[in-house]
Amino acid sequence: MSAWLRRESRAESARCARSYGNGQGALFASRAGMRAGRSRAIVPIEVDILTKRQTPGRSTDRGRGAVNQFRPHPWHGLEVGPDPPEVLHAYIEITPFDLMKYEVDKVSGYLRVDRPQRSSAQHPTLYGFVPRTYCGERVRGLAPRAKRGDGDPLDICILSERAIVRNEIIVRGRVIGGLQMIDGGEADDKIISVLENDYVWGGARNVSDVPAVLVERLQHYFLTYKLVPGQRAPARIASVYGRVHALKVVRAAMADYDDTFAR
Repeated sequence: MSAWLRRESRAESARCARSYGNGQGALFASRAGMRAGRSRAIVPIEVDILTKRQTPGRSTDRGRGAVNQFRPHPWHGLEVGPDPPEVLHAYIEITPFDLMKYEVDKVSGYLRVDRPQRSSAQHPTLYGFVPRTYCGERVRGLAPRAKRGDGDPLDICILSERAIVRNEIIVRGRVIGGLQMIDGGEADDKIISVLENDYVWGGARNVSDVPAVLVERLQHYFLTYKLVPGQRAPARIASVYGRVHALKVVRAAMADYDDTFAR
């Protein structure tokens, strides 16, 4: 990505974050209004599912029968997690059954097709990102060989004993470790977590608590999924780290997000 495109993407994300920053799904009136910095407040409406009665201005998260009429942005409108930095929300973009690479559109918040998977490799786990995180200067500081953060939300892999075949869902992941990946000189850490309350992996508290082959599969995937025969791989994994360092990375990504988007 060129420097100009990177600046434009980050500026667009910042504008989007300001419109969604209250977590209630406040929307900009239009894309043009977003660029001009003009927003229109949209009043939340509580809808009783049984009677279809609408009550403007009421809380939209007060139990059964209360629904949010507007979808929050998955990066800027969702919470980091129920107990960060240890238990996080993960917005799932890719499952182990996908042959396409999907990623969230940073402006609209909808999932889009990034590209087909080039090789025969499929992701070993659920894969997505942690809301309200950003890989910036603090994350780069934890990866000495990186020149900068990758400018994206923090990536997360979730181990689950049962197959989950849908993306665009939110799951809770307990952090157990991570991969310090450097991709084109950028810090692109991959947090490793287990599905909260999973009957097989839910008891893991450190990366050493899961079979080493699962971590090896993650390493192999991230080192080869962009690989073109005859060319040098653009990414490398500098280290595999445990829970203690992974929590530092999560905290750094949360702080980078606040520095970049919070007002």
